[in-house]
Amino acid sequence: MIIEPRMRGFICLTAHPDGCKENVRQQIEYVKQQGAINVPKRVLVIGASTGFGLASRIAAAYGSGASTIGVYFEKEASEGKTATPGLYNTAAFQDFAHADGLYAKGINGDAYSNEVKQQTIDLIKADLGQVDLVIYSLASPVRTDPATGVLHRSVLKPIGEPYTNKTVDIHTGKITDITINPATEEEIENTIKVMGGEDWSLWIDALQEAGALAEGAKTVAYSYIGPDLTQPLYRQGTIGRAKDHLEATAGSINEKLKPLNGEAYVSVNKALVTQSSAAIPVVPLYISLLYKVMKEKGNHEGCIEQIYRLYKDRLYNSAAVPVDEKGRIRVDDWEMQDDVQAKVLELWNQVDTDNLAAIGDLQGYKSEFIGLFGFGSDAVDYTAEANELVRVNN
Repeated sequence: MIIEPRMRGFICLTAHPDGCKENVRQQIEYVKQQGAINVPKRVLVIGASTGFGLASRIAAAYGSGASTIGVYFEKEASEGKTATPGLYNTAAFQDFAHADGLYAKGINGDAYSNEVKQQTIDLIKADLGQVDLVIYSLASPVRTDPATGVLHRSVLKPIGEPYTNKTVDIHTGKITDITINPATEEEIENTIKVMGGEDWSLWIDALQEAGALAEGAKTVAYSYIGPDLTQPLYRQGTIGRAKDHLEATAGSINEKLKPLNGEAYVSVNKALVTQSSAAIPVVPLYISLLYKVMKEKGNHEGCIEQIYRLYKDRLYNSAAVPVDEKGRIRVDDWEMQDDVQAKVLELWNQVDTDNLAAIGDLQGYKSEFIGLFGFGSDAVDYTAEANELVRVNN
């Protein structure tokens, strides 16, 4: 079929298998060009099909030849209807990995469920024995608690007071003010249930009890802090409460892993164009300005560059893992440099619909956003027939 992008708000309803494959190929090539890194050889990535999770899998496999198991929750294609981009990403990655002699298998299902945890443990025990690194990179808006069966939904809201600031329609470039009312206590608790550290801890418990974690195993979950201007909505809002819980969970997991000499970390990553960040009001405008500043400064990174640097310079740099005063790994350090943030704030105070194209990088944002779904690549002929019925080969 001929596949074109069909947009609904901040989501694209279609995905292009050839474009997704090209995105994966480019990330693989980046890692190959950078050279080998000292990542362990058996890696589990929970939330492995897009964004930081996909990059974590690619960097481990092609940076150190690691065997990787990816857990993801993606919709397969049907006749005349495309799969989700994460399905195409996973299919492409595993095909590339197999062709290059690398072990790569995946499990498509609800990572919050006990059943998928057990399937993953069974696969680890059968094929790898144990894993040395567990990456936790889930970014779902909903979670069913496996103990109670209750479905919890997260919200993106401030706490205590309404929040008003600028936001942009990424399709039209129109900048308007948006006001978001504060969350209820129930919404706060639900968001912590979905995006906090409870499920990460349950994964580590299950893996450890099954003997599936190797001596010295490390686990890393991803987080974000962001600039002062988004603090009321993000870090001081419902998502921030969840991230606080996630970071506290790293401490409790560290205690659990002591018998294995293992370690748990939260990595605070840079603001990037992902399906999750696109849903957060204010953030797309901030990223558009941030990209402009960091590209001019020459230190802009995408997901694969961030994760490669995390592995090489932080997590496995042969010395003690460098952390901040709260024990977090900071690969948002370039974003949060004083001069970068000062310039972004200066542009934020100036930006409007008329000057965004000149002082920001909305085009770069839009290109990366549509690229998440496999569109916009110069290497793909989008007028040609594409096979939407791609399957993942384990």
